Amino acid sequence: MELASKILIILVAGLHLYFLYFEMFAWETIGKRIFRQFPADLFPKTKALAANQGLYNGFLVAGLIWSLLISDPVWADQVALFFLSCVLVAGVYGAFTASKKIFWVQALPALIGIGLTLLR
Repeated sequence: MELASKILIILVAGLHLYFLYFEMFAWETIGKRIFRQFPADLFPKTKALAANQGLYNGFLVAGLIWSLLISDPVWADQVALFFLSCVLVAGVYGAFTASKKIFWVQALPALIGIGLTLLR
């Protein structure tokens, strides 16, 4: 279970690292491909907002990676659970307010990670 939990934490961190990248550095290219439902003229106008969002994703990545580096297993689990819970809440909120797809891409992997971490 421990290995599966760590793999899921790495997967969730990797997803959020990708979110950081396209929101902060490729909003007008990759962002347009991901959010096709938005008009193209919206992307230059929202570049700073997307970059701010990307920065928050970076904090999630940092916390998830930090949880893997902590030697005390109880403390590591608590940190992992906190950051996975943040991802879960953001994913559920995004699924309700923006797109149902966000649940499958963001919230479900975090939820599985929480479950695996609790089973360690």
